[in-house]
Amino acid sequence: MGNGPVSIRAATPADVPEILALIRELAEYEKAPEQAVATEGDLRRHLFGNSFDDWQGVSNVPKSGPVAECLIGEIDSVPQGLALFYANFSTWVGKPGIYLEDLFVRPAARGRGLGKALFVEVASIAAARGCQRLEWSVLDWNTPAIDFYRALGATPMSEWTVHRLAGDRLAAVAATKPQLA
Repeated sequence: MGNGPVSIRAATPADVPEILALIRELAEYEKAPEQAVATEGDLRRHLFGNSFDDWQGVSNVPKSGPVAECLIGEIDSVPQGLALFYANFSTWVGKPGIYLEDLFVRPAARGRGLGKALFVEVASIAAARGCQRLEWSVLDWNTPAIDFYRALGATPMSEWTVHRLAGDRLAAVAATKPQLA
């Protein structure tokens, strides 16, 4: 890898194979490669298509369009990292926010400022959209990431515990939905 410029750009559908490769590299880094089951089709649909085009939800409220966004970080015009994020909402402050799902830079590209550039770009997007929060999760053992975020002024939310309902358990709970009039 050369010492050329660092740049950030919005991902396009043509980037889907590279996005998937970066996601799989992140899963390897986080010691959970078996959990990275996303496909190119999943990413195309949810980053660039109509995520819920076949959804018939409560009250049949239509929902279309992508549910997440992705930035590609490049060095010498070669993709070396990504930031994948989506909108959330704070009922307490009555304003939108952004949840940063993944920020990843390939190990060989670290130390060049690409991670910070990606993070700052997401923060800039949040500020420009009037968001009041930018939030994300970090694995407890990932001290390089924790140190990186703290150096940028982030504070851990230790009073909150993340909970998850997924896969068969999510389906089982959904199956208990009562019939409403």
